[in-house]
Amino acid sequence: MEAEPSAVTPWSRLSVDVVELILSYLPLRSAVVASAVCRQWHAVVSDPGFASRADSSRRRRPWLFLYGQNNVVLRKSQAFGFDPDSDAWIALPPSPSAIHVDCFAGAGGFFFATTSTTRLCYAPLLRGPWRETSPLRFSRCNPLVGVFSAPGGRRQFIVVGGGRIGGLVDLDDPLAVEIYDPASDAWELCAPMPTEFLRGNSSHWLTAALIGNRFFFVFGIFSSSIAAFDLSRRTWTGVQTLGPPDVLFSFLLACGDRLILAGLCSSPERLPGFVLWAVDHLTMDFVEIGEMPRDLLSCLFDSDDDDNRFASLKCVGLDGLVYVFMEDPHRGFPACVCEITQGPSAGAEASSAPNLSCSWRKVPPLPGPVDRFHKVVAFCSPVPLNSVLGGGVDG
Repeated sequence: MEAEPSAVTPWSRLSVDVVELILSYLPLRSAVVASAVCRQWHAVVSDPGFASRADSSRRRRPWLFLYGQNNVVLRKSQAFGFDPDSDAWIALPPSPSAIHVDCFAGAGGFFFATTSTTRLCYAPLLRGPWRETSPLRFSRCNPLVGVFSAPGGRRQFIVVGGGRIGGLVDLDDPLAVEIYDPASDAWELCAPMPTEFLRGNSSHWLTAALIGNRFFFVFGIFSSSIAAFDLSRRTWTGVQTLGPPDVLFSFLLACGDRLILAGLCSSPERLPGFVLWAVDHLTMDFVEIGEMPRDLLSCLFDSDDDDNRFASLKCVGLDGLVYVFMEDPHRGFPACVCEITQGPSAGAEASSAPNLSCSWRKVPPLPGPVDRFHKVVAFCSPVPLNSVLGGGVDG
């Protein structure tokens, strides 16, 4: 029999509005558990408006998602999500086995999978159902994917690059940009990426960052080339180079209204280190804000003797959390996380020298057993409460 709050407890004397306010501050997983405590709490948490009010009152920190794909036996693929609020991983169901997945990605509260039929499948994080879009204009392999709010608040998806180059019949545009509206199930073909990105047009060579629902930045991991797609004007800015001294490779992340560059630095005068820079997205000025402690960097590797030990170093992040991990199945994909916080304003010079501090820690190991994969995809995304409790996709 379902338990009810005791009549003598303080909870029974609280109004529904107060109970909702208290429950809205719970971490996502705790809110789901709370919905099973009693009828009153279930009614509060399952109310259609509770999720949006809870997400607005408590800024939920983005999760790290790790998907390992087995190209031979699809059922051996695995997916995991790391909840920074509870400092714990959870095992997730992999992509739908009914389709052959060419690519797996995620952004803005959604999983995405492209298939050999040039269609994009998507589903809210941690919850189905999967939906399939109308056909893309061009087939894709490992494109960049983003989610932004269009005028009126409707969420739309942008798919950038990932097209094929060459072949017996070259009908694809490797730099194509398409925007999808779930409400109308229609694709809009936009201006393609600048030709400077032709040699590396997929997520293997590029990272992306969305700023203010206005600019979708694309950045070359090894080339350090950067350009932005204006989502309002549907045009690209000119290509620039964003390369701090001694950077071997780097990743571009979004942190509020500021870009974060995270990369590996090394030179004859400097030991290898993983460094973070704050970047002004309007001027491309950058300033170093922190470096991963050497003991944490060392814990990602088996030894310091291997010259290629940094080859599998990857980085994803969003909204003040930067996750650094190794694509090393032998060690279970070890990872660290950095939390970037804003200190008091530094006055007129704050825009060029932001008062940001970095706090690093090790991420717990993945829940075993963890298989070896042919391909590993990681991304960082917020998890709206309605993606777990229910709610529409097209809002």
